[in-house]
Amino acid sequence: MAQRPNAPKPRTAAPARRARSDSTPKWAGVFLAALADTSNVAAAARAASIDVSTAYNRRRHNHEFNREWQVALCEGYDNLEMELLCRLRTGEVKPAAGAKKGNRTFDNATAFRLLAAHRESTTRERAQRQHTSAEEIRAAIDRKVDELRRRVMEAKAQREAAALAAGILPKPQDPA
Repeated sequence: MAQRPNAPKPRTAAPARRARSDSTPKWAGVFLAALADTSNVAAAARAASIDVSTAYNRRRHNHEFNREWQVALCEGYDNLEMELLCRLRTGEVKPAAGAKKGNRTFDNATAFRLLAAHRESTTRERAQRQHTSAEEIRAAIDRKVDELRRRVMEAKAQREAAALAAGILPKPQDPA
């Protein structure tokens, strides 16, 4: 049977949609670099000119991006820790209102809270990168605690010896 010339063509299946490519988007490198610099997802998203939800969505659906995200955060918190240590040692000079000279301040409460909030995740990531077991981490912590304890005891002994030498503490009485 011949088909009529103006009859509608039979429907075929819709063309298959191309699978979403898992290749790295252009913004990912900029985002991860900014995340390592700032430790701030919103700031990193602004630097990459994307919405925060785009970054979180990619992290949720792409294992490699999630891993790179964790590495960048770990690097960012390492950087923050170094900056905080520098501030703790040197302070920050802030001019008082109307003063010609600034006062050195040591207010780091916000940085401490930020470090505390993310310390566990960065420690976990660092351990995974180094393939460190929980037992090895506990042993390292125990060694550090023992070393601190030893230092405290040595300092206490030195203070007591110095006090005795200076005659601050009474000398033991001879019973004879």
